[in-house]
Amino acid sequence: MNDLSPTSPPLWRALALVAPLQARVSGMLPAAVTGISIDSRSLAPGDLFFAIRGDNSDGHDYVTKAFAAGAAVAVVDEAHADALRASGPLLVVHHVQGALERLGIAARQRSKGRIAAITGSVGKTSSKEALALMLRQAGATHAAVASFNNHWGVPLTLARMPEASRYGVFEIGMSHAGEITPLVAMVRPHIALVTNVGPVHLEHFASVDDIARAKGEIFSGLVPGGAAVINRDIPQFEMLAAMARQSPARHIMSFGRDPGAEAQLVDAEVREGSTYVKARVLGQNLEFRIGAAGVHFAQNALGLLLAARAMGLELGKAAAALAEFGAPKGRGETSTLYLAQGQASLIDESYNANPASMRAALAVLAAAKPSTQTGRRIAVLGDMLELGDQSMALHRALGDDIEQLGIDQVFTVGPLMAGLHESLPQSRRAASALASLDMIALLRDNVHAGDVIMVKGSNGSKMGLIVTALREAFANRASAEEI
Repeated sequence: MNDLSPTSPPLWRALALVAPLQARVSGMLPAAVTGISIDSRSLAPGDLFFAIRGDNSDGHDYVTKAFAAGAAVAVVDEAHADALRASGPLLVVHHVQGALERLGIAARQRSKGRIAAITGSVGKTSSKEALALMLRQAGATHAAVASFNNHWGVPLTLARMPEASRYGVFEIGMSHAGEITPLVAMVRPHIALVTNVGPVHLEHFASVDDIARAKGEIFSGLVPGGAAVINRDIPQFEMLAAMARQSPARHIMSFGRDPGAEAQLVDAEVREGSTYVKARVLGQNLEFRIGAAGVHFAQNALGLLLAARAMGLELGKAAAALAEFGAPKGRGETSTLYLAQGQASLIDESYNANPASMRAALAVLAAAKPSTQTGRRIAVLGDMLELGDQSMALHRALGDDIEQLGIDQVFTVGPLMAGLHESLPQSRRAASALASLDMIALLRDNVHAGDVIMVKGSNGSKMGLIVTALREAFANRASAEEI
């Protein structure tokens, strides 16, 4: 995702690819490539195709399809080169993943832009999108698409960064200790931001403090004199600040409700799908609107304002840009369901889930106002995965939040959420199913006009199927009349 015009120079001259890829050439190379892809299904004509070997597939099996879709050249390994020689021009390397990483590093080396990197247990992708929105008002901005934050997503995003980009925003994820260090070493950001730390991937960590240490690896890749931005409200703030002090960072800034934060959240109120924020940032009082509902968006926005200021933006203009921000797909996107008796609202939080993001989503649901007096706040919750030995307890603990927030009805999906279902009072307990497909008919028959329904769960719970089914069932007034 970048903001350069179609008349901009090509992304890479083909001959300039040979050295960083450490490739030998097979066939007649094109003059240049205009994009980079690892997926033949979404490839655009003129793209350079990397035949990446994944967990479930091998990109070499799709090289022929890539050329049929318009690929200009493909990067393949020596083991497949002879068999693919007739398919089109090739850049032949020993290891395709390593070649992609080297091209990403070369893209960073040629860049003169200001670079930000974001990690955290919750809110990485939405924060990346919001910061990119702020930066675009000041110049050409390149940012990762979707959640390209792992061992192939980060170098791919780097390799796609046009040389003329003025700003770059990168999302960096992890599920094990040590994974962030090599990724941030490629990105070499000027600003590194940690949104928060929570009990995510606990099956791979002994404690939340260990997760914080893994997140703190992001500071190791800062360019000398860079800035570290940290959530001051989390218990691990001092630990992360200590890691930042041992890094190349010259500046350490914090955000949150804590009065000691450089960006302090004074107040946040959710109204009609937006969040209205009062804050004090670097001594300046700000009032602004975020075009998405959720106090967690307000919290993270303060860290992003510190990052934007460190990248040279004026605070007022950066804050004003957030009025145009909308929650990304699966992360709070709201849509209307058309029922025969009226309308209901659907909040799509189906992308992923952990205890911290689940509580944030429940708070968004609690702040939503049903459109009729009989409308209900309904939570449809799928299993939260990768939580280790604490999994069942963490699922049941959500009952306290549901009670305190006054969620009216709770539908649960999966064997782990069944424990929550059993612990809820009868008045809030709706229905439970082992799989998302089994829940669809139950929900479809129980949605009423005026309801607000929030759907959330880990990717493995496949809660997106429920969102899609509800949208299709109640897509418009005509379909409502047929049901």
